[in-house]
Amino acid sequence: MASVKLDAIDLRILSEIQKDGRITKIALAERVGLSATPCWMRLKRLEAAGLICGYHARIALKLIAPFALVFMEVTLGAHRQSDFDRFERAIKDVPEVISCWSVGGGLDYLLKVLAPDIDAYQRLVDELLARDIGIDRYFTYIVTKVVKDEPVLPLETLLDG
Repeated sequence: MASVKLDAIDLRILSEIQKDGRITKIALAERVGLSATPCWMRLKRLEAAGLICGYHARIALKLIAPFALVFMEVTLGAHRQSDFDRFERAIKDVPEVISCWSVGGGLDYLLKVLAPDIDAYQRLVDELLARDIGIDRYFTYIVTKVVKDEPVLPLETLLDG
C-alpha cells in the first residue's frame, strides 16, 4: 500500500463510499463539497493507494436460506511458526469460515463460521479435527441474535483520538 496523506475531504469520501458504494460521482462530490472531477481524482488516488479494498453488496442471507452463525475459539497444540502457518493455510480453504483472526490472550484464533445448521457446523469441526491441522481445543459460541453488525467504520472517531 502506498503512503498517502489524508485530509478531511479524503475522510469524507471514504465515509460516504463505505455507506453507499454505488453512489454516483456527482452525488459523492456534492456530499463532500467538491466538484465532480476533483472528487473523482481523489477517489481514484485513494483506490490506487490501496485504501479502498473493494465494493461489496450486503446480502440479507436470512431471506435466502436458514443458517447458523457460530464463533469458534481455537487453541493449537503447539506454538511454532510452522504450526500457525499450517493452521492458517488450511483455514483459508474452508468456505464456511468467513472470518479468522489470530488473537492474543488465552486462545490462538477466533473464527466466524457460517453453516446451514448446527449439525453441519459440527460435521465441519469433525473434519477440521480429522485433518490434523493442529487444533488442540475449541469452544463454540452459537449466535442467537445479532445485536449490531455494522460494516461502516467510524473513521472520524478513529482519527480524532
